[in-house]
Amino acid sequence: MLYTVKEVSTLSKVTIKTLHHYHRIGLLLPSEISEAGYRLYGMGELERLQHILFYRELEFPLESIKELLEGETERAAILAQQEELLLARRQRLETILLTLRNTIASNMKGEKMNSQDLFKGFESEDAWKEAMSEQNQHLKQTYNVDLLEDAPVDVQKMNEQAAEAAAFMNEVAQALRDGLKHSDEKMKQLLQDHLAFMNEHGHQISYADFAAQTRFFLQDDFHLRMLEGQQIGLAYYLAAAAESLAADDKQ
Repeated sequence: MLYTVKEVSTLSKVTIKTLHHYHRIGLLLPSEISEAGYRLYGMGELERLQHILFYRELEFPLESIKELLEGETERAAILAQQEELLLARRQRLETILLTLRNTIASNMKGEKMNSQDLFKGFESEDAWKEAMSEQNQHLKQTYNVDLLEDAPVDVQKMNEQAAEAAAFMNEVAQALRDGLKHSDEKMKQLLQDHLAFMNEHGHQISYADFAAQTRFFLQDDFHLRMLEGQQIGLAYYLAAAAESLAADDKQ
């Protein structure tokens, strides 16, 4: 039995435009083309499309999928490999999902999570790069800055710095909720401790540098949404506190 491109689209939930693209790049060729010029697909093509969709779920680029399918002709072997990859992905996603649920629960109770529990699921360089991919994509497209270009990720170092940053932002958010003035000495000490940690871990940043960074957060939609999503007013509160600290440092 042969299927038209429209029928394949309906079966697979893949758009006709995408199927045409797969044909153009040689990833999924029709079984035959009718005299009227219609693309027709057989069971073999449907099975190949299934493999393509499994790999796409794993976020493989199309060129890599094409190479993988051309290099392995046994369907059983391809399916076994895809099952292994998908199971590994599911296990990692389940771990991350559990971390997310625990974070939500702790936040609702007003409790702080153990720093080691904050980053379960981000246990490899690839996991960290994936976690940073959205921010990195934004910076590349908007400012032509690539955080991950040719830069190996030190997982232990990243976890330590992320744990400190999360704890710092939680304390700033709590100070905002408690009505603490941005110029309060307790707030200044909180910022000083954070900057001292950063400088001790290879990020040379002055009070003025940090104030400039927080001003950037106010102007950049991605970072503004990220901070305001944690606590309404957090981005502006942090910027005001950083400006106050920098001003005191000049005196």
